[in-house]
Amino acid sequence: MARILSGIQPSGALHLGNYLGAVRQWVANQSESAFYCVVDLHALTLEITPDELRDNTLDTAVSLLAAGLDPERCTLFVQSHVPAHSELNWLLESVASFGELRRMIQFKEKGGDQEAVRVSLLTYPVLMAADILIYQAEEVPVGEDQRQHIELTRDLAIRFNNRYGETFTVPEAVVPKVGARVMDLQHPERKMSKSLSSPLGTILLNDGPDELTRKVRRAVTDAGSEVGYDPEHRPGVANLLDLLAAATGGEPAALAAGFSNYGGLKLAVAEALVELLRPIQERLALYRADPAQVAAALAIGASKAREVAAPTLERARAAMGLTARGALP
Repeated sequence: MARILSGIQPSGALHLGNYLGAVRQWVANQSESAFYCVVDLHALTLEITPDELRDNTLDTAVSLLAAGLDPERCTLFVQSHVPAHSELNWLLESVASFGELRRMIQFKEKGGDQEAVRVSLLTYPVLMAADILIYQAEEVPVGEDQRQHIELTRDLAIRFNNRYGETFTVPEAVVPKVGARVMDLQHPERKMSKSLSSPLGTILLNDGPDELTRKVRRAVTDAGSEVGYDPEHRPGVANLLDLLAAATGGEPAALAAGFSNYGGLKLAVAEALVELLRPIQERLALYRADPAQVAAALAIGASKAREVAAPTLERARAAMGLTARGALP
């Protein structure tokens, strides 16, 4: 079975887009070869207080466990609990170029030409590459917006291997066909976001049935009243159909034929999402009531991850000419 690595940033409460676009695939593919991490170091690129980061990291771990990740079947851990990520990041920064990092779309969108932009915002794609390569991952489940970062990871792995000898596995991006890009219910031209800049447009994993239904009923649709699947010209309705398809396993275009108006579609979407999230919400309550169990699961995962990461880091150090630890008098 292919080794898998994926991570999620603890920048806010997990929402439906996180679950359908990534976490549900993690649960379906969990195995001894699957490594999933809460990438708390990446959250340092944001304006976030220490208390927020600690709380968000724990809440994200709780949400992943509630979604169905099993520490006995996969390796679930917090990124900063495995120091090899940071050390390999520095080695890879010595292989990456300023030009290719400056061309990253997310850096251009978030940083641009601002003088005060954090250096970590520029370099975090290299840390993301280290997250992946330290485990010799073969597949990386990602959303469409992360494809560029996986290409950078591949480029760095190939460049390192060509310059220093075969060291890293060159990974492939894996993007789910349905639910990979869940859009905001109020602004269907942009992704659902943990920033909650659009509270009515974001469905959180812990939204109860009434709140979830309220958000779906108030979702933006499009001109006209006929239900049809046309993401380019009718993004609001297309988003609702994508959500229904992701929740029920159907095809968006085929599902559209079963509705004669937007009201019926919204009701069906709300009901399907309530049922989809019900078991997750029940487990959320259980894990939040037992933080010691969560901490123990993360400790086990970090220990397993460190054991796997160590040989790769030592191989990369030796390939670049760094002396073995304790080798000098």
